[in-house]
Amino acid sequence: MAVDVIRATTTAVTAAAMGRRIYPAGSIEAAVRLAADLDRPILSGELGGVQPYGFDLQNSPSQVAELEPSHRPIILLSTSGTRLIAEAARHGPTYLCCLRNARAQAAYLASRGSHVVILGAATRGEFREEDQLCAARVARDLVRHGYRVAGRSTAQVLERFGDAPDDVFVEGRSAKYLRDTGQDHDLAFVLEHVDDLEEVFVIHEGAVRPVTMDAPSARAGSEAAEPPGQLIGDQAEPQHEKRPEVVTGEPGSLPDAAE
Repeated sequence: MAVDVIRATTTAVTAAAMGRRIYPAGSIEAAVRLAADLDRPILSGELGGVQPYGFDLQNSPSQVAELEPSHRPIILLSTSGTRLIAEAARHGPTYLCCLRNARAQAAYLASRGSHVVILGAATRGEFREEDQLCAARVARDLVRHGYRVAGRSTAQVLERFGDAPDDVFVEGRSAKYLRDTGQDHDLAFVLEHVDDLEEVFVIHEGAVRPVTMDAPSARAGSEAAEPPGQLIGDQAEPQHEKRPEVVTGEPGSLPDAAE
């Protein structure tokens, strides 16, 4: 599961929830190749915080939300978030999560009872506060479904952010950057759209798509969940039982298969 609240997963989830086709690109080269294959795509993105030459939009959930209805696909590029998504998708099913759908995502994962890896985008090498908040809310709900926490780092994130308020990150570096660069409309968008979506989104054939709920719905997840698993952090103890796990970490430590 990939998390980049400010802003890639929020932008991607917002577009997909509107019914738009959106393709995260792991690099500018990948974005150019995608643009050649798609019909008049809208280019949305930033590199180092700057909108690349020739792009139509910033990596901005509020700008995407204001787009007129259209069949034109969107290509999304960001410094760290879309690279994380691209890397994770090479290792297994990859869900995109932000504060808009954290509760729905946790319920869906709990209904599956399988291994989960939660990865923050690690902007400039940091696990930013907004991403820790989102990860902790998913982890908190999984714990309430019976998952166990193993690993000091996961326990620390959960303790600090599990019950933190929505705006706990507003003095953090990501929020400060948005304010300093006149993009505080995206900060406002994030804060005004918390758990307002009941949809879960996955990367499929390069695009962000809503999950088909052929299994029990996200809301009904706890009633149909398989035996609960563990929340495993960076320094997990060896486990004697073969049980589902959820792992927190950074892109450099991806397992072979992760949700």
